[in-house]
Amino acid sequence: MKLLIALLLSCSLLIQAQKPKAPCATPGENNAFLNVQTIRLWTGPAPQSRGNGCQDIPTLTIFDPQPGHENGSAVVIFPGGAYAGLATNLEGRQIANWFNTRGFRAFVLRYRLSSEGYLLPIPLLDARRAIQTVRARALDYHIDPNRIALIGFSAGGHLAALAATQPVEGSADSTDPIERVSSLPNFLILGYPWIGAISTDTSHLSYCKLFDAMDKCEDLRKAYSPDLFVTAKTPPTFWFHTENDQTVPIEQGLRFYEAEVKAGVPAEAHIFESGPHGVGLGKGDQALDQWPVLLETWLRVHGLLTVEKIASPVPK
Repeated sequence: MKLLIALLLSCSLLIQAQKPKAPCATPGENNAFLNVQTIRLWTGPAPQSRGNGCQDIPTLTIFDPQPGHENGSAVVIFPGGAYAGLATNLEGRQIANWFNTRGFRAFVLRYRLSSEGYLLPIPLLDARRAIQTVRARALDYHIDPNRIALIGFSAGGHLAALAATQPVEGSADSTDPIERVSSLPNFLILGYPWIGAISTDTSHLSYCKLFDAMDKCEDLRKAYSPDLFVTAKTPPTFWFHTENDQTVPIEQGLRFYEAEVKAGVPAEAHIFESGPHGVGLGKGDQALDQWPVLLETWLRVHGLLTVEKIASPVPK
């Protein structure tokens, strides 16, 4: 039995490490017919960029709700993929469409990947900038800058939790208007988050093992383990996980949830008896597929589904 479990874990590690490279997101009107647009996070080279290929350019792809059905809320989406790829369909586009039907304007982040030479904190720089971009341009996007939700899955959940616990304050004297606003999201949603990514324990998926960083793993763990940075300012959180997740042990998410409870953060946890890692909105499980229904109730309780009239931007 122990040999079988070890074999399953090894296979999981191998599958995660061999994920295909994330597809490019080309800035511009990617599909005017479907009203999808992609923008760069920085007009010039991104900080610490290693080149000018698509893997070096972090972007936001914007999915609009049906005209006339906007409610003034926004969601920024971080797909997972073990920092080696991005599940842009399962944990990106599908999630954006789900939020669109509920009146949200959705923004899917293509952050720079550690498999392409961008070790932490580079993905965190992209994550913060994404939230700042949405908030700074709230008037353009017809959203309330105080109704920005952040959702992340797996590695994207780790990154979302980092962004929510290690935000940057806005700098009022910055010449860049995006840097003048805070990167702290107002609400946090985590799906099977890889909270314990930074670990020397290779019996489960380990960031340090995947990216040959075992020699500096302890320093990385202290700097980029979200559960170590939870404070009373951490935004209200919705979290779901499965008890028998073989890729990311549930104990990792429990550490984050327990830290939030101790800090007095409003937090809601849903632990399902069974289900594989990486389910997205669901894969036919009668129990687990109900998590979006629970999320919708949570969004309603926090006032994110009510209609907020936002003034149109002033013509230039």
